[in-house]
Amino acid sequence: MTDEDWQGDPFADPGDPDAAAREQRRREREEKRQAREAKRAGKEAAAPPPPPVPPPPAEPVTPPPPRTPEQEFWGEPVEEPAIPPPHDPPYVPAPLSVDDGDDSGGVLDALRRHPFRIVAAILALILVWFLWSLFQPFHGDGSGRVAVTIPKGASVSEAGDILSEKGVIDNSTLFQVRVTLAGKRSDIYAGRYTLASGMSYGAAIDALSTPPVKRTTTVTIPEGYSRAEAAQLVEEIGIEGDYTKATIRSKYLDPARYGGKGAKNLEGFLFPNTFETKPNAPVEDLVQLQLQDFKRQIAKVDMGYAKSKNLTIYDVLIIASMIEREAGVPGQRKQVAAVVYNRLKDGMPLGIDATIRFAVGNYTEPLTESELAVDSPYNTRLNTGLPPGPINSPGLEAIEAAAHPAKTDYLFYVNEPETCGKLAFSENEAEFEADVAAYNRAREAAGGNEPDGC
Repeated sequence: MTDEDWQGDPFADPGDPDAAAREQRRREREEKRQAREAKRAGKEAAAPPPPPVPPPPAEPVTPPPPRTPEQEFWGEPVEEPAIPPPHDPPYVPAPLSVDDGDDSGGVLDALRRHPFRIVAAILALILVWFLWSLFQPFHGDGSGRVAVTIPKGASVSEAGDILSEKGVIDNSTLFQVRVTLAGKRSDIYAGRYTLASGMSYGAAIDALSTPPVKRTTTVTIPEGYSRAEAAQLVEEIGIEGDYTKATIRSKYLDPARYGGKGAKNLEGFLFPNTFETKPNAPVEDLVQLQLQDFKRQIAKVDMGYAKSKNLTIYDVLIIASMIEREAGVPGQRKQVAAVVYNRLKDGMPLGIDATIRFAVGNYTEPLTESELAVDSPYNTRLNTGLPPGPINSPGLEAIEAAAHPAKTDYLFYVNEPETCGKLAFSENEAEFEADVAAYNRAREAAGGNEPDGC
């Protein structure tokens, strides 16, 4: 094969045997490619052409309507361009969730999309529950009977705890809130109550804000009452027992501790005041209250001056009991005490008719000559010094006056006419006689009656 006959790879070596094989394979590939193209071209030529599409039928032509004179004159009306409607955003339907049987996805999705609405709804439900629990509509007044004691001085919190522990109310804290809202924090009374189990807060508040009924007996012993007078008063009230017998001695007080070693009874120690005892309580309970009150009151009195005059507490009580009967007005108690102190100092009989009345038991009628001359250690017209004991139960003011008399030289006194119990004091017998004469004249002018002017 010459160089002119070579039609293959221009860069191949003609003398290379492999080059001839490669050229042979290239030609075979080229022949196959040309055969495929010829075959494809033959098929396209054999396919029949598509049928022609018939033209659409012609629409009938309608002649225009006849023109009116106005149209001939003005011409054809010009059509206004159509105004497009307002542009609205295209409606896009919300995607539908597929219910796979698990509600948690829907709740979580709702929380993600509307968190504030969900929280507001939850808070609203909590508020409704709180108000329902607080005001308890249709709760009622409870049932059964529950004895409850609210101690004196207990706070609203303590009262709520007691009611909750007893099962009267459901919750102590809510009870306190209701009391505050009702404005009754200062209106809860101490005492014993009979309530019900499971009461509403409002019913419990109404019960505790109503003062408990006092089932007690009130006894008032006036200042200056003797044991005999107090016994009559106690009997009229209806307290059971013998007051006179109960006031001879008591384990609650020993007169000897106050200088009354020879005291035959508790006269002077039975402090006058207002006391409350339990229903049907014995008279000994009242006596106990009087003696305990005396201990409290006597501790307030400074006995220094009386002790400097060698007087005991018992002596001061004796003087105070005479002052209660003799001083017609409170402002003259210390002057009466001064007369007693001065007469004791001079060794003069006290001459106090109240002690004679105590001896004879005459507290209202004028004293007779025989009563004024009665043979008794309580007759201070005949005996010097103090009587053996107090003639009544003096109050604190009289005891204070007896312990601290006025600093005067008075030795006498007599009722001053037309002054409603006021006394006229004098330092000597001449002044005293003049005051007595003035009193007698006024008494005669009053027809023998007391010229007190009240």
